[in-house]
Amino acid sequence: MPPAADHHFYRPSEGHRLPHDPFNAIVAPRPIGWISSRSAEGVVNLAPYSFFNAFSYSPPLVGFASTSYKDSVANAETTGVFCWNLATEDLAEAMNATSATVPPDIDEMQLAGLTPVPGDVVGVPFVAESPVAFECRTAQVLRLAGADGTPAQSWLTIGEVVGVHIATELLHDGIYDTARARPLLRAGGPTAYFGIRPENRLDMRRPR
Repeated sequence: MPPAADHHFYRPSEGHRLPHDPFNAIVAPRPIGWISSRSAEGVVNLAPYSFFNAFSYSPPLVGFASTSYKDSVANAETTGVFCWNLATEDLAEAMNATSATVPPDIDEMQLAGLTPVPGDVVGVPFVAESPVAFECRTAQVLRLAGADGTPAQSWLTIGEVVGVHIATELLHDGIYDTARARPLLRAGGPTAYFGIRPENRLDMRRPR
């Protein structure tokens, strides 16, 4: 593909001069970090994070970043555990409901009409309606910083996956079927999400 003839260039420190910050739209679509946790007082918290991904095979590590020190971060750091739940297209409305700003004594799982299932390894429930869940032990909670060392209003929570739940209908000949799970992915702008379809699959073998 030839290079574009024109570019919109900006320095983030000076503003993007666009109707909406394009950063999220460019780094997209992204998996949703639908994180369940429990406070020291025992209140269950469930919240979606658009900055989420996997970072390591061995040990298996996943992480989510929060733009402030929110309940999910505090709970994961205080109790040392959390769960990740796969947000699917069927669960889009419920996932969105859990993004509401509510007091820390409100159980978002109950608020969204979801069913908690006790973890087998960690003391945090996961979402029964979700076809995949990871039980995690908190490995690190890091306050991020800019290139000049200035602390950012962003905290990265990394967890080691110590338990995995997969709906058997998503396993075909022992291989996980990503498209069948219909994961919901976050895109740019205030409202955009995407799904995954089998017809969008592209297969390539790595060069030897």
